[in-house]
Amino acid sequence: MNRSVVVDLIRQAVYAACEQAGEPLPLDQITETTRLFGSQGVLDSMGLTTVIVDVEQEINDRFGLAITLADERAMSQKSSPFRSVQSLADYILTLVEG
Repeated sequence: MNRSVVVDLIRQAVYAACEQAGEPLPLDQITETTRLFGSQGVLDSMGLTTVIVDVEQEINDRFGLAITLADERAMSQKSSPFRSVQSLADYILTLVEG
C-alpha cells in the first residue's frame, strides 16, 4: 500500500460523505490539503465518523488489514490525525507500517 492509494481512498470517502450530507464537493477539489474537521473543515462530526469507518473498511477489503483509526493513540496525538487528508494519510501509513 503506497501513499497515493491511501490518499485516493480518503478522497473517495470524503467525496461520498459530502454527497451523503447533501453538500457535494467535486472530487478534484479534495486534495491532501483539504481540511477534514474543525475550522474550515468540509465534514461535521457525523461526516468524519463516516469517513473513518469507510476508510477502515476499504483498507480491510482491499488489503486484508484491520486497522482502527479512532482509538486512544489517535486521540492522544499532539496534532489530530483527522485535521486534513494529508494528516490522515500520514497516520494510516504509520499504523500500517508500524
